[in-house]
Amino acid sequence: MHRVRTVSTPSMPRLAAASLAGTAIEFYDFFVYGTAAALVLGPLFFPTFSPVAGTLAAFATFGVGFVARPLGSVVFGHLGDRRGRRPVLVLSLLLTGASTVAVGCVPSYGTIGVAAPVLLLVLRFLQGLGLGGEWGGAVLLTAEHAPARRRALWSSFPQVGPALGFLLANGVMLVLSAALSDAEFARWGWRVPFWAGGALALAGLWLRSSLTESPRFLEIDDHARVPFFEVVRHHGRLVLLTAGALAVGYAVFYAVTTWSLSYATERLGVSRTVMLLCVMGAVAVKGALTPLMALFGDWYGRRTMCLTGCGACVLWMLPMVALLATGEPLLMFLAILGALLAFVIMFAVIAAYLPELYEPRVRCTGAAVGYNLGGVLGGALTPIVATALAERGGRVPWGVGVYLTGIALVSLVCFALLPETRPVPVPAVEPVGG
Repeated sequence: MHRVRTVSTPSMPRLAAASLAGTAIEFYDFFVYGTAAALVLGPLFFPTFSPVAGTLAAFATFGVGFVARPLGSVVFGHLGDRRGRRPVLVLSLLLTGASTVAVGCVPSYGTIGVAAPVLLLVLRFLQGLGLGGEWGGAVLLTAEHAPARRRALWSSFPQVGPALGFLLANGVMLVLSAALSDAEFARWGWRVPFWAGGALALAGLWLRSSLTESPRFLEIDDHARVPFFEVVRHHGRLVLLTAGALAVGYAVFYAVTTWSLSYATERLGVSRTVMLLCVMGAVAVKGALTPLMALFGDWYGRRTMCLTGCGACVLWMLPMVALLATGEPLLMFLAILGALLAFVIMFAVIAAYLPELYEPRVRCTGAAVGYNLGGVLGGALTPIVATALAERGGRVPWGVGVYLTGIALVSLVCFALLPETRPVPVPAVEPVGG
């Protein structure tokens, strides 16, 4: 006998706000590591390396977080498809928050030797594991509550979370960098943002305690026994296409928010404070425009927006590196802003687009694996490759621009091979005899 479930529908603004706050906190944890890797972790945890090699090693531990994210999406996706989207939000936040606090407690290489970078590596892996589950749970809970004709708009609010998390992480770093001497910042100041992550995680858990389960999940009677195997068997091509399509977004975002910090401060001698302000200003604009770009996705289609943003990336990467190489703050800001505007045209609609591509019974696993595998392809290696290419080139790192343009072209092809998913409005039925 079919069971009838009563589903309470929460206020969409309240649900969107709770999802946004949670993703902001989780991405704060993830981003604060990236900023620390660009500014201070190399000398503290890899002191026997040259400055460039130390930065590369720090970025390698940064990349481990991306490698862990697809595994996290498999583990938490299984939970989300079998037990519900809501438990994923709680467990992933706990894991990421605890790992972040622990990073702030790891002694430097000078204190415990090689154990220091090993511990850093393990904790970064756990951070990535938690974040791999966070995105799928937060996005699906919002998308599956939202009305179809405004799904992209409401689903975009969790996508604002990364911008807020980045601003919060870099804002804390900026205040500490300005208030402390270089020696104080290196000795203990960089640890404060990691410790603050614990308090933020507790706040996020409180905000999410009142969320209700997705009505779409509660309608599923035939749950996939092993969602990941079903995704691989029946949706393998789709996973690879979505991962390839999203690679450009990760590559562009982490090139301008992580690699550019290291490049500008170490190669061009730009003040750390100035560079952080340039990046933060551009990210703030990107976050503010996310709901508007998502609304366009409801009007004109998800695939259309993705193709437009990806095409803009193809055209902007070479001008971007030329502007960055000037070392002029205003021109560097414009370089980063242009890249993030192209990024947001695509990623504002991704939270609606990916879930719509997968059937509900494996949606949490499929969407999350595709999203986070794109992070491995585009985000894990970009700071490392870009640092190496910039070191070998002249003042203008054309190699970085070519590398990013190549990724954008591959993503453009992948987006072109994906279908449109925007719900088609149902025409009104005129009464007979009208």
